[in-house]
Amino acid sequence: MTESIALLTIFVLAAFVGVEVISKVSSTLHTPLMSGANAIHGVILVGAIIVTGQADSAIVVVVGLLAVVLATVNMVGGFVVTDRMLQMFKGPGARKKELRK
Repeated sequence: MTESIALLTIFVLAAFVGVEVISKVSSTLHTPLMSGANAIHGVILVGAIIVTGQADSAIVVVVGLLAVVLATVNMVGGFVVTDRMLQMFKGPGARKKELRK
């Protein structure tokens, strides 16, 4: 019981630190930060797959599959947002050339 309270405390503190760090980032650094976050989400996805593969009970499998789905959506969504942000920095001529391909 004490271990689960310690883990919950670490999780809550990490969430507060994450919110504070992200809120202080300027908009010009958002795209590189998003790319780094996508790499982290890839690691989270691999971890969720490994944990789900070694599950012993049905509830762990269900929670693991939910984690895999959410990590996948988060990672793919991050790449889509990053790509759209990078498209904003291209000139109008470059966008038209890509649409023709």
